[in-house]
Amino acid sequence: MKITRLVPFILHAPVTRGAVADSTHALTHWGAPGVAIHTDTGHVGYGYTGTHAHLATDRLITDCIAEAYAPLLIGEDPMEVRGLWEKLYRHAEIFWVGRSGITHLALSAVDVALWDLKAKALGLPLWKLLGGSPKRVEAYNTDGGWLNFSLDQVVADCQKLTQESGYRAVKVKVGGPDAGEDVRRVAAVRRAIGPDVRLMADANGRWSLPEAIQTCRRLAEFDLTWIEEPLAFDDVVGHRRLAASVPVPVALGEQLYMTEQFRDFIAHEAVHYVQADAVRLAGVTQWWTVAELAHANRLPVMPHVGDMAQLHLQLCIAHPACDLLEYIPWLSPWMKHPVRVEAGRFAVPQEPGAGTEPSVRALNEINRLA
Repeated sequence: MKITRLVPFILHAPVTRGAVADSTHALTHWGAPGVAIHTDTGHVGYGYTGTHAHLATDRLITDCIAEAYAPLLIGEDPMEVRGLWEKLYRHAEIFWVGRSGITHLALSAVDVALWDLKAKALGLPLWKLLGGSPKRVEAYNTDGGWLNFSLDQVVADCQKLTQESGYRAVKVKVGGPDAGEDVRRVAAVRRAIGPDVRLMADANGRWSLPEAIQTCRRLAEFDLTWIEEPLAFDDVVGHRRLAASVPVPVALGEQLYMTEQFRDFIAHEAVHYVQADAVRLAGVTQWWTVAELAHANRLPVMPHVGDMAQLHLQLCIAHPACDLLEYIPWLSPWMKHPVRVEAGRFAVPQEPGAGTEPSVRALNEINRLA
């Protein structure tokens, strides 16, 4: 089997709630710039990364795939995924201009597509190719807790998710201009869902260290599973100080692009829940390395879902460090085999591949943006 061509694509999917916001971002669409890798046997693998649907920078990612990575892959055997990852990542000219950022996001899409292609060629779901056995991963829902929603709406949504849809874990956004309002929001949701449902809060990097210490101490009484990204994303020392100062566990990782960054956070005891994201890291290949690092340090891996869980469900089933996965439904209508949550747990996918193949509807939309 040989790679014959790479066809980059861009998909912009509307968010399910019209418009959402956290402490630092506002969104109406989620971006999925990616690539279809074709072979001489007719097998096609699909991979994509996750963005804020900004067409100019999405095109930088797809241009990188087409102009930098594609010439290095034509004629190669796609089954040699790890070797190809090393070839692309270590290529001198590409390595010189970017070990993270645009080139990394582009490489993540390529690597995911190669794993999807390999799993399809072998007739296996990716979780089985990676050596996993079927397990029902628990889902936590973020789509009811956005910061631009009123307190009444957040409470009503979290009640519905837990009492009607079967979720046993939900996440709400904090980091607004008034810390007191953040505390009231978390308190109201905790009262609404009761003591037996897991509750997480996500500040999206908004706070200074003193603000984080003060607010987390006030939030501790509500039994948070974690506080997510309380400080600036790359601040290892600040997160170490915070983790040593408050009783609320710290989760982070969605904005980390390199294995070495995760190594440093773990070594400094600055993180408790490792939120590695395969479409921010350089694909499945690098995500697995980070998951193994976390697992060796007895830390759980709870992936951020830049892919909206299509790929990460496969990884969570396969890796022993994972038992809880975020669910946001934005890409479900656009995938050939969308992930499904039943009574608060993900259904185990049985179709060959990584779960990343777009639907016919998505391919039509992709053609429109091309």
